[in-house]
Amino acid sequence: MNRNLFVGAILIVLGALLVFSGGEAWSTGTMFTYFWPTLFVIPVGVFLHWMYFSVTNRRGVGLLIPGGILVTTGVVCQISMLFDSWAIMWPGFILAVAVGLFEFYWMGSRNRYLLIPINILTALSTIFFVVFTISSLFSHLYVGKPILAMILILVGAFILFFKKKELV
Repeated sequence: MNRNLFVGAILIVLGALLVFSGGEAWSTGTMFTYFWPTLFVIPVGVFLHWMYFSVTNRRGVGLLIPGGILVTTGVVCQISMLFDSWAIMWPGFILAVAVGLFEFYWMGSRNRYLLIPINILTALSTIFFVVFTISSLFSHLYVGKPILAMILILVGAFILFFKKKELV
């Protein structure tokens, strides 16, 4: 990767954060407060991936499970810290385990029985993401309950009064 590209992207992100900080003073403590996942969690996951691909010459496939979990957890924590969205992002921790297992499956012996917990964890995470995102959207709207109530009434009435045409 080009070093200038990396440094330029970092400077753009820091500049954007300073512009949108709303006058809040930025210090070293503030940087650690908001970017601890990028500084501490994600690099360890990337290091484990680097060890798998470079040091062990793709023989230490077990390194991918904690590596995938740490990178995914770091991304979830970083998004949650930046946008204060812990109430929505927590299912990402369930997804992190699925990602680690999927990397193990993909780069390893491809044991098809690993797909069972991978699919279960991914489905649970997706369901929780959807439910808590919708719940958060409705709780932030003052009209959330009446709209939800009207939708439920309309769907129930539609089901009761409009029958499917029977096939001949």
